[in-house]
Amino acid sequence: MPKWSSILRKIDDYRWELPQDYKPGMRVPGLVYADEALLRHLEEEQSLEQVANVAFLPGIVGRSLAMPDIHWGYGFPVGGVAATRADDGVISPGGIGFDINCGTRLLTTTFQKEDVRPRIEELTNHLFKNIPSGVGSAGKLRLKEKEIDQVLVQGARWAVSLGYGVPQDLEVTEEEGSLRGGDPEAVSRRAKERGRDQLGTLGSGNHFLEVQVVDEIYDPAIAAVMGVQELGQVMVFLHTGSRGLGHQVCTDHLKTMEAAATKYGISLPDRQLACAPVKSPEGREYLAAMAGGANFAWANRQCITHWVRESFEAVFGRPWQDLGLHVVYDVAHNIAKMEEYPLNGRPTTLCIHRKGATRAFPPGHPEVPEKYRAVGQPVLIPGDMGRYSYLLVGTEKAMEETWGSTCHGAGRVQSRTAAKRSLKGVDLVRELADKGITVKVVNRALLAEEASEAYKDVRDVVEVVHQAGISRRVARMRPLGVVKG
Repeated sequence: MPKWSSILRKIDDYRWELPQDYKPGMRVPGLVYADEALLRHLEEEQSLEQVANVAFLPGIVGRSLAMPDIHWGYGFPVGGVAATRADDGVISPGGIGFDINCGTRLLTTTFQKEDVRPRIEELTNHLFKNIPSGVGSAGKLRLKEKEIDQVLVQGARWAVSLGYGVPQDLEVTEEEGSLRGGDPEAVSRRAKERGRDQLGTLGSGNHFLEVQVVDEIYDPAIAAVMGVQELGQVMVFLHTGSRGLGHQVCTDHLKTMEAAATKYGISLPDRQLACAPVKSPEGREYLAAMAGGANFAWANRQCITHWVRESFEAVFGRPWQDLGLHVVYDVAHNIAKMEEYPLNGRPTTLCIHRKGATRAFPPGHPEVPEKYRAVGQPVLIPGDMGRYSYLLVGTEKAMEETWGSTCHGAGRVQSRTAAKRSLKGVDLVRELADKGITVKVVNRALLAEEASEAYKDVRDVVEVVHQAGISRRVARMRPLGVVKG
């Protein structure tokens, strides 16, 4: 295993270059966002080797990027970003991942901590019952194939059209909750079958629904624009994706991509980077299926939002509008998008792979919702269930350096197996209760996989992206009640 500290070239306190000559065949250098402490975590694993491997992709431009929450993943590292030319570059499912459009959504409330604390167990129980979680969990909806096809095209718009939300929710959702190009014909029957009863469900792993309280406000003016008015305000933070449907889309198309890489004579150092030219039949079909998976995820988070609102209404006896349960923003962090950037002085369409990375567009960008256009796109960064999550904002520096991207979370430092082994016999529910955090979980035995000890401190990750200027801190929230699979 290489000693990365001897290979990386320090640019400044938060940027490190992986030289292009590290491995023959790299088409671009790598760029790692980290401080000295976070780099020490990387000495023990091979995620930077994956950064180098991504640099082999045909048509890659700029640099192979690594966010400070980087850790080992399938093909790309989690926390990896890469741009390939749409004209002669490739699309790689490993650069999106199995959970297509895993993403986050944040809601405001009008409550203060003291309003909710006495009823947090009742509220958490309602949320747990109303929003199924866990491996293979099924929701309240069981869709016919025609309805699934509509979801794959319309995304969150489908949910809102049936009353699971309001049009204003779409205005503050990336792509207004519907990525163009979703094609049901590109999604297998098996994928549709896996998704037919999973809308409105959390799933398992690091997915969660949290009732949180604002404990830091770093930029009061921008926070106010986003509905964060004061310390102690209660928020709702949601993290989930496309469930079994998205996983099956990735599985199906990886097989196609492996054959396509051979067909098009693409040589790669890792078969998990299997890819096809963006404009090839295989590339176009994957993008159409991926868009469908992304739309399923947006519909999923929209349905969950509806049942979150119903749960608050049941506990507090007032309409959700009176309780201020408005969406701040919803953003994907496992997705590929066609975006235009200047390249060699000319506007160029690029395929931006973001795997465990969040879009972070600056003030004035036309894809930032009108209500945030003056301040920039909200960026939602979840932490672990024992610490905190962050609200940030996109910047012009991100457009210049990272294709409008920033980190997506804390990043693991322990595998799930290692975490369970190291915390064997520890009552995490009791430990969290002692911190004032109520937890409802399907399988307590699996809770150790998501313990704070398994993750980097998201505060350190956010500090790097803030100091590097690729996103700016706005506010921080701590959990009061947690629902997990």
